[in-house]
This record gives sequence, C-alpha cells and structure tokens, in this order.
Amino acid sequence: MRSSVVRRDYQGMLPWIAVIAITTVAIALTGQIGWLDKFPKELTIPIDQWINLFMGWFIASFKWLFRSINWVLAWPMDGAQALLQWLPWPATTTLFCVIAYIASGWRLAVFTAFAMFYMVITGYWLPSMNTLGMVLVSIPLAIGIGFGMAVAAYKSRRINAIIQPTLDLMQTVPTFAYLIPILLLFGFGPVVGVVASAIYACPPMARNMILGLQKVPPEVLEAGLISGSTRRQQFWWVRVPSALPNIMIGVNQTTMAALSMVIIAAIIGSSADIGWEVLSTMRKAQFGQSLLAGIVIALIAMVLDRISWGFTDRTRAVERRHLSASERWKPWLIAFGLVIGFVVLSFFVPLIRIYPDTLIFYPADPINDALIYVTANYASVTDAIKKSFLFYYLLPIKVGLTKAISPFSWGFSLTPWMIGVYAFAIALFAIWLFVRTGWKPAVAVVVGGGLLYFGITSVPWLSVILVVTLLAYQVGGRRTALLSLFGWLFMLFAGVWEEAMTSVYMCLAAVVACLLVGGATGIWASQNNRVSNFIRPINDTLQTMPLFVILIPFLMFFQIGEFTSFLAIVAYAIVPVIRYTEHGLRNVPTEVVEAAQAMGSTRRQLLWEVKMPLAIPEIMLGLNQTVMFALAMLVITALVGSKGLGQSVYIALSAADAGKGIVAGLGMALIAIIADRIIQSWSKSRKEALGLS
Repeated sequence: MRSSVVRRDYQGMLPWIAVIAITTVAIALTGQIGWLDKFPKELTIPIDQWINLFMGWFIASFKWLFRSINWVLAWPMDGAQALLQWLPWPATTTLFCVIAYIASGWRLAVFTAFAMFYMVITGYWLPSMNTLGMVLVSIPLAIGIGFGMAVAAYKSRRINAIIQPTLDLMQTVPTFAYLIPILLLFGFGPVVGVVASAIYACPPMARNMILGLQKVPPEVLEAGLISGSTRRQQFWWVRVPSALPNIMIGVNQTTMAALSMVIIAAIIGSSADIGWEVLSTMRKAQFGQSLLAGIVIALIAMVLDRISWGFTDRTRAVERRHLSASERWKPWLIAFGLVIGFVVLSFFVPLIRIYPDTLIFYPADPINDALIYVTANYASVTDAIKKSFLFYYLLPIKVGLTKAISPFSWGFSLTPWMIGVYAFAIALFAIWLFVRTGWKPAVAVVVGGGLLYFGITSVPWLSVILVVTLLAYQVGGRRTALLSLFGWLFMLFAGVWEEAMTSVYMCLAAVVACLLVGGATGIWASQNNRVSNFIRPINDTLQTMPLFVILIPFLMFFQIGEFTSFLAIVAYAIVPVIRYTEHGLRNVPTEVVEAAQAMGSTRRQLLWEVKMPLAIPEIMLGLNQTVMFALAMLVITALVGSKGLGQSVYIALSAADAGKGIVAGLGMALIAIIADRIIQSWSKSRKEALGLS
C-alpha cells in the first residue's frame, strides 16, 4: 500500500520534468523563434474595443437612469454634509465620544475626543465633516446592497452561484477599473465617489452575512420551529439575529473599505473634502500638508473601526443587555442634552461655532523644513538605500541575474565558470532536498533558481502558462487548473501580457519581502509577549490606514519611483503575515506541545520541528491575504511610478478609456483569484494531511 502511494506521488514529478525541459528548449530558441519571446500582435483580440462599443451603446441607452440615481443620492449626501457643517464642533465631538463610550468604554471615548480635536486644531474640521458626510451615506448604501445580495444568495442556490464569483471580481478588480464606467454613467461629482465607495465596500458585508446565515446552530433553528415560526419568521427572527456577530464584522469591514475610497473619490470630482486636501497637496509635493491631512483620514478610520468592532464585542453586548432601560438610555440623554446646549450656546459664543484661525496649530512648514534638511544632509544615505534595493533585489527578480549582473549595475559580468557554479549549486541543493524531504521542494528550488537567473519578465509566456497551470492542477484540481489556464490566456490574447508580468514581478518581490520580514516578526511576537503587545497597535494602524496615506511618508523621503512603490506595498501587505504567523504558532494544540516537551525537545526544536509544521496552513492563509493586499496596493502605487497593469488602469482612467481600464483590471483580478485559489487549496490539503480540518 505504501509503495503504491509513493509511486503515485512520484508520478506527479514527471510533468514537472517535462515542463522544465520545455522551458529550457523555449529559452534556448527564443532568439531564433520570435513568437516564443513575444506573442504575435496579429493574434491578439481587441477586447478593449468591444467593451468600448458596448459601453457606448449602454451609456446612450441608460444614461438618463443613472443620472437620476445621481440626483436622488445627492440629496442625502448634501443633507448629511450640511448638518455636520452646521452643528458646532463641540456638539459633534460630544456625540461621537458618547457613541465611542457606549461601544467600547472610556478609552475609546478619549481617543475619539483627541481625533476630533485634531481636526479642529489643524483647521481641517469642515473638509473632515464633508468626508464624514460622504462616508455616512456610502456605508448604509453599501450595507444595504450587501445585505440584499446575501439574502438573495442564501435563498437561491442559482443566485448564489452567480453572486460568489461576482463578489470575487468586485473584491479583486482594482477600484480605478470600475471607476471608469461609473464615471461615464454618473458624471463627475462627489456622488460618483459615494457610488464607487458603496460598490467597492459591499462585498465584505455580503460575504460575512452569507457566512453568518450558514453558521447558525441547528439547535437554534429547531427551537424556532418548535415555537411555531413560519418560514419567513424563521429567517428574519431566528437566522438574522443569530448571524448578527458576523453581520457586524461585515459592517466593520465595509466601513474601512468605504474610507479607503475617500481619496479616490477626490480624483473623480469631489473638491471640498479631506481626500482632495491629500491629493492636491501630494500633486504639489507639499508633503507636510499632505501628511497632516492624511492623518485626519487615518484618525477617522481608526475611530470608526474601533466603534464598529466595539459593537461586535459579545462581552460588551451581554453587559449592555443586563443594564436597565434607564442605564442604557442615560448616555444618549446626556449626549442629546449637551448637543442641544452647545447648539444654543453657539449663537452667543462664537468659539463654539467657529474655531478661531489664531488658535489653529498647523505645523506643515516645520515638517517641510525638516524634510528639506533630511533630504539635503542625508541624500547620500537614502540614495544608497534605494540603489542597493533596486540593483541587488528588485532588478535581479525582474530581469534575472543574467542581465542584472553587468558592468552597468553590479560592476562585472557573468563568466561561464560563474554560471556553472550557480547551476551546480542549484542542482546540489535540489538533490539534497530530494533526498531529505522529497521531490516537491527539489522541483521548487530548480524552478526558483531558473526564475532568478532569467528573471520574471524574461521567461517565455508558454513556460509561465505551463508552470502555473500545472501547479494549480496538482494543488487545487481540474477547476483551479482551468481557471489558471483561462486567466493567463485572457491576458495573452488581450494584449496585456507584458504589463501582467511586470505586475507579477512587483507583487512577488513585495510578497517575498513580507514573508521574510513579517514571518520573522510573527515568530518573534509568538515567543515574546512584550513584542506582541508592541507590534499589535502598529498592525492595527497599518490595517486601518487608507492606502493613499501609506504612500505619503515613503514619497517624502524617496520621491517617485519603483522603490517607493515597493516600500508602500510591503508596509500595507506585511500585516497579515505577521498576524497569521503569530496566531498559528500560539494556537498549536496544547497536548502536542506538552508531548514534545515531555520527550525532551529544546526550545528551538519545539519551534521549528513541532509548532512551525502545524502552523504552516495558518501562515499560508496569511500569505494569501498578503498577496491580495499587495495587488490592491499595486494599483494605488501607479500614482508614484510603478508600472504594469496598475499603471494601465490609471492611464485608462485619465483618458476615460473604459475598455482598456476594464481589461487591465480584469487581468489584475484574475492574477489575484488564481493566487487565492492555489494558496487556499494548498492550505486546505495541508490541514487535512495534519488532521487539523
């Protein structure tokens, strides 16, 4: 029996030998056979032109409908912004502090007061209120759309089969891509930002609610049936209340997603909110001003995040239920009284209505002066850091060692004996792994070694398709393989192959860096509580901070370029690796740890030979999230010099070219979905092999 399993396992190695052989031949013949290097343009399909033709017809036919929706949505948004602008700043501050107190206690209330006072003292109160008004309209709209999709998906399997891939596309297609058709349909203006935010933010709500409805305990449903509930009552009075924790998690994620669209909304028409302040100052290279404005967005995100999470906390929910009616309503009555009091006083005390300009603290100029000082005196240091990463890390991954090692970059050229030593080292390492662990790590080393030598952007398109499709088949089965094949063929025939490879290069470089740095940090945090407590708020801040804001500090020191894009992607995408690595290592079954300790395992052996193998599936889920985060940030970094599909999407947005933007966006989405399916399938198989599922 064991011999048949081993034989079957080694049969999987044969396709890889064939793929490696085909790749070797393809690389050798690239100079002689041109189509192996670049796919013939004559064979590309004008999908972008077809989309533009369809969009032209669709806009001509239904423009009136979407402009009507624009007009309808303008009313609540204008009303919310007018109300928030009219209310005195102490009244609005008091109201949000009370909500924060009810949600999570006095600490969050104090932090909320600090955040609101920061908006006041820096002179950003009115732009912040405009942003908050837009968010307060887009969030309920996103929740409503997500709720409706979840209900429809739950009640019909056919609808669910349509909604699930739709949600995948909505979460993976770059925001800029579907911003183009929305812009063409709704026109310029702040309402377009509301619509775009709602569409972008509704998938988390839909997914979490579907999950919550499916996870309702059977005994709860049986109790509802015994009590005589009808089918409709069973759904609305039993399932929905039971799914409330998941629904609130969806509300939290929807809120964060809506806030991440604030600056993007500024690109398409809004001009009096905090997103416009960040965008306009970034364009003028006024980094002090953009940083101060960006902090406002980050603070709003943190406050809303903590409030929504507070309402999902079951412990505090139970505590609130045990309060009497008077105790529950007391904070609200106090808040209502204070709001009314501040409104009345504002007519007599101007300070309550309008914060004096003389009391505004706006340290933009000192920040700019400090930046000028650092860049002037430490330019050699920052330049050395940038060039070192570009030449010794990013460049070899992109073009390969065969091109990176040259007199222009590294100062010398590869000689035949150097190439021989490199090939021998890769072969020796692969053989050692083959003997010690099996053929899969050995094949991974051979493929990785070849990829590093030739570079991601230099590998023939045929080899890329074969490698990824074979990997998808062996890990995820036939459906995953077909998805992979369709995705790569789409990018090939749509004419965006080179842009896709550039995006894969940047994403892979950032993900590898995240794995190395984030993995080490997660391991350290799992072994040291002080490190864990120190890292946790940093992770929370990075995850709640909008994408554009993360760009600002790196842009300040390293200016526009590929290295700035790389750092921004790593800063945003590193958090899941840290979190999941720590969580996986800390949650290894206690009995397994005790058994290893009883057998005399050292601390090092316990970590690397016991905990790490069991935590690998969890770490892979973190890797999956990191890939998703990296691809999402990759589109944003197109603003600061990154190339690839993200740049194509941004150029298409500037030119209002819906076809080009959608094709590039679909390419990005397909890369994300393929990576997601492969990693999730591998993680699931590892869990099954370890008996953890």
